[in-house]
Amino acid sequence: MKHGVDLFFRVALLVFIWLIWLWVLNQPLSNIMNLSIIVGGVLLTFPIVWFGRKILDRKPTTSRAAWVTVFVHYALGFTFGVPICRALITHQDWSGWTLRIPVEIGLLLLIISGTAFLLTVVNLALKGLGAPFAIALSRKLAVDWLYAWTRNPMVLAGLALFLSLGIWFQSVLFVLWVLILFAPALLFFVKIYEERELEFRFGESYLEYKSRTPMLFPRKPRG
Repeated sequence: MKHGVDLFFRVALLVFIWLIWLWVLNQPLSNIMNLSIIVGGVLLTFPIVWFGRKILDRKPTTSRAAWVTVFVHYALGFTFGVPICRALITHQDWSGWTLRIPVEIGLLLLIISGTAFLLTVVNLALKGLGAPFAIALSRKLAVDWLYAWTRNPMVLAGLALFLSLGIWFQSVLFVLWVLILFAPALLFFVKIYEERELEFRFGESYLEYKSRTPMLFPRKPRG
């Protein structure tokens, strides 16, 4: 019964965030408002992650880690999701340098990185018994397939996906936004919060996995 209530609560939160995204996508905003959301929204990730880590460390129990993680994930649904929505629908208005790469190459990279991202979701579901966006926190430590090459294949594929979008858009400013702002914020969350949370939930098994598997850039599994 309790598990069903927890799942309903998480799904309801996710639907609420999706509705916010849809609303944001359809709002006519000024350039100043767009810039404030696209830049300022992502910057809010840093204090939210820092605050979540402080709460996590204050009482490091498995159940507390799970619930704090749910709220941190959904908070990031706003600090990442809303800026992404505005960036996607206003990228053509960003005045700046044009990336002189054929759109066909960008589209090919987009298909490859999008496929890779979907594979990481399947990998996590089958090997970790979990789903992204805290719908279902992994019940097992995923260490096989893509997760044998890097601890964060979903993050790597996601960053590649957004860089591919920037190349497809032929937008230097979009690519710079991903590299200078979005990627550091996402990696800050992974390094400062997510790794600590996984240590609480999986203990020595995660520490052993962490010691033999690179954080981001893939390496052939040992042994």
